[in-house]
Amino acid sequence: MSRLAIIPARGGSKRIPRKNIKEFCGKPILAYSVEAALKSNLFDEVMVSTDDEEIAEVAKRYGASVPFYRSEKTANDYAILKDVMTEVLSMYKERGKEFDEVCCILSTAPFVTADDLQRAHKLMEENASATAVLPVVKYSYTIFRSLQKNADGKIEMFWPENFSKRSQDLPEAFHDAGLFYWYRKQYFQEKVAGFGEHSFGYEISESKAQDIDTYEDWAIAEEKYMFLNNKIVVNHGNEEFKK
Repeated sequence: MSRLAIIPARGGSKRIPRKNIKEFCGKPILAYSVEAALKSNLFDEVMVSTDDEEIAEVAKRYGASVPFYRSEKTANDYAILKDVMTEVLSMYKERGKEFDEVCCILSTAPFVTADDLQRAHKLMEENASATAVLPVVKYSYTIFRSLQKNADGKIEMFWPENFSKRSQDLPEAFHDAGLFYWYRKQYFQEKVAGFGEHSFGYEISESKAQDIDTYEDWAIAEEKYMFLNNKIVVNHGNEEFKK
């Protein structure tokens, strides 16, 4: 069983310039994804898909390969992950390499761990019908009592029929954690939107999920990372302790 880790990291990030190699808690944020993939011992190859020479150099420094550069088509603001992965797999195939399983690990995912990659992969192995497995996080409050603003600015419920229902009686809902995605090669042959009907969710805690799209997100993510990795002192009343 051959496996490839693809870490997409284009150079043209807009909201946080040079985001993929910006220093995060002491090293380029891209390094965390590369190191987790290598530490998992799951992959025949850990590669970074980029259009940028500086990003390529950082990727290689931390142990990833950059066998080719991304095309202009998949390096623009509108390319989706499936386009990037399909292009990577096609370019490997041209070079005589094919993979049975692929894991796309986001380049700005400092909370991803080798253990999570292994556990999610095990979930895929245990479900023969699975073509995809992704980390998911439970919404802290039920979305079935969510509100919307109408054109006049007034608040109304999306599902007014749930007004009198207790939150614990409503279904649980989850969202994509945005860390990594495991796929079997069959997924790339399916003509489906989204993850497809044979996708499984690997549940993680809310503390390990963090969008990093703005400088405020970045600062929050660093504080969270330091806390989760026992590097920050938390004050509770008159007591200070290291988590």
